[in-house]
Amino acid sequence: MSIVLLASGGLDSTLSAVLAVEQGLEVYPLFVDYGQIAKDRELSACRINYKHFGLPEPKVVNVQGFGGLYPSGLTNANVDIFEDAFLPGRNMLFLLMGTTYACNVCASAISIGLLSEELSLFPDQTKEFLMKAQSIISMMTDRELQILAPLMDFTKRDVVALAKEKGIIGTYSCHAGGEVPCGECIACKEFDF
Repeated sequence: MSIVLLASGGLDSTLSAVLAVEQGLEVYPLFVDYGQIAKDRELSACRINYKHFGLPEPKVVNVQGFGGLYPSGLTNANVDIFEDAFLPGRNMLFLLMGTTYACNVCASAISIGLLSEELSLFPDQTKEFLMKAQSIISMMTDRELQILAPLMDFTKRDVVALAKEKGIIGTYSCHAGGEVPCGECIACKEFDF
């Protein structure tokens, strides 16, 4: 089985990639540049970890204009990263880009690194969202293209423990994009357990 793996350089997507390779899946990593402030650090961490684990270099798709459509702290330094981290349609954008790439490389699935919906802050981080997105993707491609969320039953504590066991280090998850993680954004706060 071959999959397009949505890669961000963060702990969740890196663990998903390592687990996919351990399962013998053929992986096509895809990094989506949607105009995020932390893009350079995310992509650097992604490339370093993928090289370390013998994974293919991620393909980078540039859709930076998406980030300018809505005032979000993820994409605009003038918007409060701590209070305004929602970007409507972000996960659907990731799945759409993954779908297009999967059709190109004849992959049978797209993998996204979402965690337990008990931790979800936004409507596009739930099993219901994934189920509806799966239906739309099947309709628009006229083929069975699965959406995988291998960490959907994991908490951040579970992810951290398993990543440590697998030797994953040097990931980058801070939305603020600084050299040192801010410790205050939504992504950093996930580690407060």
